[in-house]
Amino acid sequence: MTTPVTPRIAVVYYSSTGSVHHLAEAVAEGARQAGAEVRLRRVAELAPDAAIDSNAAWRAHVDATRGVEIATHDDLEWADAYAFGTPTRFGNVASQLKQFIDGTGGLWQRGVFADKPSTAFVSASNLHGGNESTLLALYNTLYHWGSLIVPPGYTDQTVYAANGNPYGTAHASGAGELPGANVLDAARYQGKRLADITSRLLTGTAGTGA
Repeated sequence: MTTPVTPRIAVVYYSSTGSVHHLAEAVAEGARQAGAEVRLRRVAELAPDAAIDSNAAWRAHVDATRGVEIATHDDLEWADAYAFGTPTRFGNVASQLKQFIDGTGGLWQRGVFADKPSTAFVSASNLHGGNESTLLALYNTLYHWGSLIVPPGYTDQTVYAANGNPYGTAHASGAGELPGANVLDAARYQGKRLADITSRLLTGTAGTGA
């Protein structure tokens, strides 16, 4: 019998007021429950203090998450799979996460990302605020990387209970509400699914003697 391989998963995200942070924690928790080794990392904040201080929730979240390690390229090289999280910005990826990704050209040229399973999760202020377009925009980068997209699809009831987004867990924050239990359950499932599929791929590779 082939011995299962423990997958290493990097959960890399940007969050301004906390919604994506909570999703990231749930994705990481689900991956760990599936037996993965996980690095939870936030990307660096680029906004000036004046902008952050103009929003009390933004300032509170920045101060509360200083203990979360900043993502580096070493985390990407270490990982067997990735989960990326971002709020939507006009239907696209937040500049903070995009800058981090845009700095990975050297890793891409060396083939670091090729064949690695990847998934994504997002948040917008309202139900039709660009969550799906942001996921699809983020996946464009993963196509260029040669990564293997692992969406949740309609593969579990938690997806339906969290408004049924097959591309990735998505939260509509409304007037600043953090993700509820149904959305966090879907995020945990997404992390578990990523870990399970990554483990199966790694075990299959090990089993061939490659």
